[in-house]
Amino acid sequence: MEVVHVYSRRRADFGRQCLLSDGPVQLLVDVPPDPNLGSHFVVKKQREQAVQACCQISEHQVNTQRFEYESCGINHVEGGWPKDINPSEMEQTMRFRKKVEKEEGYINSILQLGSIMEHCIRQNNAVDIYEEYFEDEEEVEEIQEPPYAKTINIFRDPNKIKRTVTGLSWHPDGARKLAAAYSCLEFQKTSKDMSLDSYIWDVENPNRPEMTLKPGSPLVCLDYNPKDSHTLVGGSYNGQIVFWDTRRGNQPVEVSSVEHSHRDPVYKIIWLQSKTGTDAFSASTDGQVLWWDVRKLSEPTEQLVLDPGREGNLDQALGAVSLEFEATMPTKFMVGTEQGLVMSCNRKAKTPAEKIVCIYNSHHGPVYGLQRNPFFPKNFLTVGDWTARIWSEDIKESSIMWTKNQMSYLMDACWSPARPSVFFTVKMDGVLDMWDILFKQSEPTLSLKVSDSALYSLRVQDNGRLMVCGSQQGEATLLEICSGLSTHQKNEKSLLAAMFERETKREKILEARQKEIRLKERSRSEQSREEEVSREDREEDLEQLIARAESDFYSMVEAEQKRREKLGLAQDALQARTTTEEEEGGTAKGEVEERECAVIFPANLNDEDVSDKNDVKEEERASLNE
Repeated sequence: MEVVHVYSRRRADFGRQCLLSDGPVQLLVDVPPDPNLGSHFVVKKQREQAVQACCQISEHQVNTQRFEYESCGINHVEGGWPKDINPSEMEQTMRFRKKVEKEEGYINSILQLGSIMEHCIRQNNAVDIYEEYFEDEEEVEEIQEPPYAKTINIFRDPNKIKRTVTGLSWHPDGARKLAAAYSCLEFQKTSKDMSLDSYIWDVENPNRPEMTLKPGSPLVCLDYNPKDSHTLVGGSYNGQIVFWDTRRGNQPVEVSSVEHSHRDPVYKIIWLQSKTGTDAFSASTDGQVLWWDVRKLSEPTEQLVLDPGREGNLDQALGAVSLEFEATMPTKFMVGTEQGLVMSCNRKAKTPAEKIVCIYNSHHGPVYGLQRNPFFPKNFLTVGDWTARIWSEDIKESSIMWTKNQMSYLMDACWSPARPSVFFTVKMDGVLDMWDILFKQSEPTLSLKVSDSALYSLRVQDNGRLMVCGSQQGEATLLEICSGLSTHQKNEKSLLAAMFERETKREKILEARQKEIRLKERSRSEQSREEEVSREDREEDLEQLIARAESDFYSMVEAEQKRREKLGLAQDALQARTTTEEEEGGTAKGEVEERECAVIFPANLNDEDVSDKNDVKEEERASLNE
């Protein structure tokens, strides 16, 4: 049995019933304003305040996620033909066109569209859309603003294991695309899970690369073809040269053979100015510069060994880490080596020894950056150790300008293509330095902390307004430079030419002075050597004289001893003879005594008796012989 509780209440306890009905508007109460009550209130001052329509839920601001989108292309083919007509057959299409052209509908539509097109053409002819209205007005000098550079985008390596951005190249048809080469130059830190890919980025989409390049070995450098924007050439870590055509996909079209490639990583590759637009040359730390034709990468077309002795010995060759080529000088190029030397070479020389024209002793470490000034090709910029130096081809002993030693190692540098006096350098501490040598030479005009990791590569777009820096952690930072550092200034070229000429003359005077000092030192050293030689000769003469005197003395002593021995023998013979004569008879005794006196006492003879003395000696010798 269910238990139900019921509560009951009378209708009268609910109050009066509400009856609603439509009616006109009625004014129930009208309270007029009372001026006497104004003293009890304070007038609030008017002020503007932003009011949000909805209530504020959180006190923190959160950036929304980027919308990722893809750019897809569509290839249009010829269509609209009837099913019974094959578009590839020329005769069928021509018959159909003639048939359509005779139809009245086709003729009417053409006449109608033709009148509209004629009106548009006449309107364009009447109005000059390219007219410059303020061309004749004088330019107002802008107020010099402080130099600055702002970050536009950051392109990060999409892989888990980050790699260094070792090479950068801008798309030749404007600043729409950017190619970046990723590799790890520290051999001991490479792992099996490290990706080999490099990427082509759209500068407006940093979320995803536009195209992925699939090489067989990590790319150290790459370069867009200035004549064909669809082709790229790259140098890989294992020394091979790789060629891509982006219209054929992300796989390389041509790859050089391992036997005829470099034996070390290819640090730089540049397209050459040629009629076909297929020639390039590369440099590596194996000490070779090789020329290639990308249509046939089986073997190089030419080779140069960077032997400073100009003997072509590969064992003594210097490793190359940077390369420079100027299109206005198609036969000349420059190579920066690991040993800090810069070699100026001539490709069209007859012998290998003549191809290395001169050598500049530039830095204490590897020359990581090398580029000619685009406005003054005789002057070039080098970067190595802790300084950046500007050189002149006329002076080989020293640079004409240089920066002071930085606190961190410099890794790359390049000139501004818009301003002849501006160049940029990147350092290991992640700082980008912008130098304007007309404004200040001792310090950079602007220093910007781009990344917390080391910066390894740098490339400026052709208009001089955009720049990209590659870091060790795989970040390619896109920067926009202010107009002060990217716009050509008035009389800048002439002022810089005068500065370069002045510094060149100064270095020539110093070089001549150093040569004079060296010649004086050489002459002094030669004089000192001659004096030493003369002293040695004198000492030798004295020794020879002493030896000669000793030999003469000993020879005289020996001669005297021999003479005395002979005299002793003569005396013995005379004594024996006298004894025999005494025994034989006394008559000859007196004569023998006289002879003895004459022989024993020769000093008692007078000068007049010298002849008699000689006669006596001869008689004695005759008697002795008998």
